[in-house]
Amino acid sequence: MTTLTKTEDTPAPTGPGAFLSVRDLRVQFSTEDGIVKAVDGLSFDVERGKTLGIVGESGSGKSVTNLTILGLHSKKTTTIDGEINLDGQELLSASEKEMEKLRGNKVAMIFQDPLTALSPYYTVGRQLSEPFMKHTGASKKEAKGRAIEMLTKVGIPQPQTRFNDYPHQFSGGMRQRAMIAMALMCDPDLLIADEPTTALDVTVQAQILDLLKDLQQEFGSAIIFITHDLGVISHMADDLLVMYAGRAVERGSVREVIKEPQHPYTWGLLSSMPHLGGDVNEALMPIPGSPPSLLTPPAGCRFHPRCGFTDTVGGSLCSTERPLLADGRAAACHLTAEQKQTIFIDQIKPRLG
Repeated sequence: MTTLTKTEDTPAPTGPGAFLSVRDLRVQFSTEDGIVKAVDGLSFDVERGKTLGIVGESGSGKSVTNLTILGLHSKKTTTIDGEINLDGQELLSASEKEMEKLRGNKVAMIFQDPLTALSPYYTVGRQLSEPFMKHTGASKKEAKGRAIEMLTKVGIPQPQTRFNDYPHQFSGGMRQRAMIAMALMCDPDLLIADEPTTALDVTVQAQILDLLKDLQQEFGSAIIFITHDLGVISHMADDLLVMYAGRAVERGSVREVIKEPQHPYTWGLLSSMPHLGGDVNEALMPIPGSPPSLLTPPAGCRFHPRCGFTDTVGGSLCSTERPLLADGRAAACHLTAEQKQTIFIDQIKPRLG
């Protein structure tokens, strides 16, 4: 069974204006090979009407975190500790019946692959209408009217006709728009977007991002935007959380983190991206090595086996002691503030242009 326990640490106070507060979240999965420590001591806030971007490589814990918020993990194989508070309601202690009332209503999710998230057996209109009727008690006629209204808002042409189409009759971009319409049917206060533009071409991707920003302004929803693409996040987010191997390693406003990153992992992410105005013939600098196994994660800083600055810290601190992530603008790294500044100015900034 899923084990829900309070942590020994006193949770940090909810930030001003925070609609969602996550404190010391730990998520572990039982597998045949052992215990997977997918999320390990994660804390963050999301404010009303704001977008929090979460970035990191595959396996960093981004999607696991947000599936935990929605209560979608298997109860047989998952252990969850910590606190998740949504608008005053503690979610980890909520019953499945309470979570069913929240999902699709107060909290909604846009999944990465709409073709697998949408059922091929039912029309798009039915898949939009039925959850709306369940949560609001609306009639079939009222639900159809709302669905057509939302399909119109997300830019689906001929929504009255498309209402009766099946997902396979939609293009990739239209399916993603339909997923957004479904997520917004009940005016959710929190919208979780899990890499919603990964499979789309650049033009459609830009249209979807602009659509999400416009709809956020209209509905005032808080958004958690999950991606591995810092270019996308710079366009979408107000605040940014960088995750690595189940832990948060850096956070701040999106401008602060992208313009003046403080963690070696963030430096690596930015250095491995092409930049406008850069030399097209200049080789990108990938992060060496691979993410660690979360069955047996490294002690100390989990990034230290791939980090090129452990010698600057000196001794065995990086491999033995976990660096903490302070509140506000911060990076979980044993480098001193002066060392970070010197390395960034001398080595990292020239790469970024």
